[in-house]
Amino acid sequence: MASKRQTNFELLRIVAMLMIITLHYIVKGFAVTNDADRILMFYAMRLIEAFCIVAVNCYVLISGYFLVESEWKAGRIISLLAQILFYSLLIPVAMICIGMLSWSDLGTYDWIGFILPIETEHYWFATSYVIMYIFAPVLAAGARSMNKKTLQKVILALLLFLSVGKSVFPVYLETDKYGYNYGWFLALFLVAAYLRLYCPEWLKNRGNAISIYISSSLCIFALSLIADVLGKKIDAFSYYWEMPYTYNHVLCLIGSIGLFCAFKNIKISEGKAAGIIRRLAPYTFGVYLLHEHILVRYKWPAWLNVESVRGTWQVLPHMVGCVVIIYLLGTLVDFIRAYFFVRVRKVFTKFQI
Repeated sequence: MASKRQTNFELLRIVAMLMIITLHYIVKGFAVTNDADRILMFYAMRLIEAFCIVAVNCYVLISGYFLVESEWKAGRIISLLAQILFYSLLIPVAMICIGMLSWSDLGTYDWIGFILPIETEHYWFATSYVIMYIFAPVLAAGARSMNKKTLQKVILALLLFLSVGKSVFPVYLETDKYGYNYGWFLALFLVAAYLRLYCPEWLKNRGNAISIYISSSLCIFALSLIADVLGKKIDAFSYYWEMPYTYNHVLCLIGSIGLFCAFKNIKISEGKAAGIIRRLAPYTFGVYLLHEHILVRYKWPAWLNVESVRGTWQVLPHMVGCVVIIYLLGTLVDFIRAYFFVRVRKVFTKFQI
């Protein structure tokens, strides 16, 4: 049962990464246009965004779900930092070596960002995740020591401050970072801990969980559509055009919980498919680090010629192909990186360095 459950979550990692690449294709590839003659395609892409926006939250929920009951390891932080530095430093060096950049194209601040990717938020997700992992033993101990009602109150207070308020009131709040910060990750950790310790019975039903995910995604899309219409008449409603597509919006949170629990409740039989899933999943973070490097994140959509299908129905098969290419390429690169790390670790162990 443990291996099957792990396979479920490993599959969620893969699906979530495919969703993240899809979001980056749409947003950073400028794959949509709201020209009058292409408006249907525009809304189709917005609908896809609504179903994919939950992906980042799901990654954090997976971590919180397991970390609340597992042993905290300082070595995990070192491993994460080594993996992040591998990409942040190697990519600019590789681009210079193959002639895509010259040394003069990069200034001192650029190299500071490559050397200190966590402190400079080169990868905002990595920064927030590392800080969350440092807090993990404190959060886990607190969640386990509190009774159910106390944990509910703590989570409710956090969500009221970080999610519910910004979701309801059409006011841009200074404290609202749209979920792009470690504060939101800490809240998600506690939500995941609650699901691990006190998951409601109705969420253990796969059908209920899937319905919650689909309904929340459709509500995100519908709210955005309504805001588009009403915002032209009442300025305050324009606030709701983009806000539902932020990670800490209450609809995105609910959808994330729904998708997370749907995968939690899936049973995958042991076999070739399960083996492939467990083989691929460990490299998903490397896929993110490769295609979201600051020198690459806005370049790969151009390299894959997203502009040529912008606003047309051809964008759909093109998007699927590009997402698969980026995922497989990132997996291959991180496989090589992992193999290299294992060899280096063996050398250090052999000589007791």
